[in-house]
Amino acid sequence: MTDAIALEHVYAEIAGQIVLEDISLDVHEREFYAIIGPNGGGKTTLIKLMLGLIQPKSGAVKVLGGTPGENRRKLGYVPQFHTFDFHYPITLQEMVLSGRLGNKARIFTRYTKEDRRITEEVLLTLGIADLSERVLSALSGGERQRAIIARALVSEPLILLLDEPTVYVDAPAEQQFYAILNSLKEKMAVVLVTHDIGVVSDYATKVACLNRRLYTHDSGEITEEMLTSAYQCPVELIAHGVPHRVLRKHDQDVP
Repeated sequence: MTDAIALEHVYAEIAGQIVLEDISLDVHEREFYAIIGPNGGGKTTLIKLMLGLIQPKSGAVKVLGGTPGENRRKLGYVPQFHTFDFHYPITLQEMVLSGRLGNKARIFTRYTKEDRRITEEVLLTLGIADLSERVLSALSGGERQRAIIARALVSEPLILLLDEPTVYVDAPAEQQFYAILNSLKEKMAVVLVTHDIGVVSDYATKVACLNRRLYTHDSGEITEEMLTSAYQCPVELIAHGVPHRVLRKHDQDVP
């Protein structure tokens, strides 16, 4: 399989502190790669490296065979939910259409018939075409999340990067969300980072744990060993690998 993203022995630092240490990974075309781990473990920094928003202290980051900067227009990015202002007085369709601006040579170019056709197709794919004229503030959490994804998809990316996309989404919407990502991997590589192991292993083709270092065995299975290494405490897996309970040794000593 062809590499969509490749990191080789990458180190990254923030404010002089190493936050990612010796990270090597390969994301293939049409693969759903999920990276889980605790808050503060370096997941957002990893996404920023893939986007070319920050540079590694050492090591190499390749996106579609080139640098992240060279191929940034081929990347779709879904940032953390709280970065969007859903009280801004525009419709869902207007928000999603704005994702086409990255394909324009000039920001103030008018939207074309092609822009509107692609937007309509994406809205239909995500099941929100009937909401296109609804203002953002009137959308539910799950509908807002689909709108954010739609905005990333209208740029027709070859890779979709998502940073903690289900934080403000309820359980039923979360299941639907992962099913959508599962279908998208037929057209592009999908990389998702999250602190919630939830149902992600039911859909991901590969899962890794990140907490400064990366722990993986190159499959969609979340193992007890991976979680224990990443979370730095014993972890008991319940059912078929997903829900989990964290068991800290010192908890057992408390009367």
